[in-house]
Amino acid sequence: MKPALAFRQPHYPKSWQELPNGDKVLSAIEEKLYPWWQKFFGYHLLKVGALSHDVNTHDSPIKHQVTCCSSKSCASKKQSSCIVAELDDLPLLEHSVDVCLLSHTLEFSLDPHHVIREANRVLIPNGYLIITGFNPFSLAGLNRAIPYRKKQTPWNEHFFSPMRVKDWLHLMGFEILSDERCLHSSLVGKMSDHKLVNSWRKFASNYLTSLGSVYIIIAKKRVLPLTPIKPKWQIRAKFNPVKVPSMNVHSRDKSNKKATS
Repeated sequence: MKPALAFRQPHYPKSWQELPNGDKVLSAIEEKLYPWWQKFFGYHLLKVGALSHDVNTHDSPIKHQVTCCSSKSCASKKQSSCIVAELDDLPLLEHSVDVCLLSHTLEFSLDPHHVIREANRVLIPNGYLIITGFNPFSLAGLNRAIPYRKKQTPWNEHFFSPMRVKDWLHLMGFEILSDERCLHSSLVGKMSDHKLVNSWRKFASNYLTSLGSVYIIIAKKRVLPLTPIKPKWQIRAKFNPVKVPSMNVHSRDKSNKKATS
């Protein structure tokens, strides 16, 4: 298995407009997440990264929503609810967030596995983690094999398959609630609305669901309570040595018998 660490500092985009067809990708993600927001309850919702900040979460009943992003990305947002910090070192208390959103954060992280561990740390038990990203096993993922495209953003970054991300989540004790794909397109150039193109997308979404260019994973943090188990065995009584009459007593008795005789 290839290491998840990046060997150079990734370029994290400040907005979806810096990605090819970023507006289409954002709309597809918001469409898939729309029925889920009403299912998330709590007090605090955390968005990690500038791209996560732009995802529409107005339908969520959680009113307190905070964004955590780097200084360069957060400066363009100009939001009072934006925390300037490293994405893999969140300045939040343990078990303090109800829902955490990582929208296309792993591809542009120096240590994506550590980013998920930080999200796991700040999430409360039974909290929700939402992860979106580019699927390497798709038409969009094939752009990384084309010489003149693999040096362009985002094809020059490290894509992680949904199966690998779910393996990370399983190791941390998460329960996968949903794993969906969307946008069966190469995402290069202007996405056409031609009749043939739409028919292909409809066919792919019905029969080639795993080949969608964008994956959306929703997981729930499970923490099993530790219940003390009483041992079935009983502690034996303390060993007490048997008192045996000493040799002096026996010799004394014999001497007394001889004296009387």
